[in-house]
Amino acid sequence: MLHSMTGFGRCLVENADITQQWEIKSVNGRHLDLKWRLPIAVRSLEPRLEKVVRRFASRGRVDISLQLHYAADAAPTPRFDSMQAAAMLQSLRDLATTRGDSFTPDYNALLQLSFLWGDTGDELDEAMSANLEAGLTLALEDWDEARADEGRALATDIHSRILRMEEWTGLIAERAPAIKEERANMLRERLGDALAQNGQELEESRFLQEIVILADRLDVSEELTRLGTHLERLRNLLQSGKDAGRRLDFTLQECFREINTCGNKLPDVQLSRLVVDFKNELEKCREQVQNLE
Repeated sequence: MLHSMTGFGRCLVENADITQQWEIKSVNGRHLDLKWRLPIAVRSLEPRLEKVVRRFASRGRVDISLQLHYAADAAPTPRFDSMQAAAMLQSLRDLATTRGDSFTPDYNALLQLSFLWGDTGDELDEAMSANLEAGLTLALEDWDEARADEGRALATDIHSRILRMEEWTGLIAERAPAIKEERANMLRERLGDALAQNGQELEESRFLQEIVILADRLDVSEELTRLGTHLERLRNLLQSGKDAGRRLDFTLQECFREINTCGNKLPDVQLSRLVVDFKNELEKCREQVQNLE
């Protein structure tokens, strides 16, 4: 099943000691980029929690936040860097003395300085770590379901556009022989008029040589075959499941290449409009694919 890289998930887990509230938001990105907002006491678990995230995601920017609320007797004691704080206060006291000002420390301001606070360095017990992993997994499952819902919607939209482009490919294949015939007749008339002005007649053998060259220039059979193959490949990728975004994007680029060649080879007003519409549909597909994992 295809997954969008854009999604939102949340979960709330309560037990006797802690209440954990996870929130996950993601947008599209070329690689997996995890942004964590974890309480100080559990930051040491980040590498372990990242392994859990990688079971669900392979691309995109993912913002993960956790709020912990402890029971009164279960809250961990944070570590305060008293030596750094004392040095800072002493520097301010010295500055005030130099200027002849009085100095009264504002201890409340120290609460706002995050670099003065940290965890105790103690390892979290396994039960606590397992609880956090379980909570994150629940949030990821909620987030993954939202991504799957959007992925299905994107796949449905892209599939309808592919069917439209396959129909247009058939129209181009039908129109191409008529364009060849029209250009051949036009060439015959022009050569005949030019030779008539000089009192000469058109040599059929020479004309056939020119027709062969013209037919080769107007031949788009190979391009149409490749285009049909690429469109079929797109449909198969939509049904293949996860991690198809990059392959879809590459295949769409190949479709652009083939339809461009068809438009350049076949100088026809009606066909030119069809080629423009074809490119517009490819561009809309490309924009949708940018959100797929």
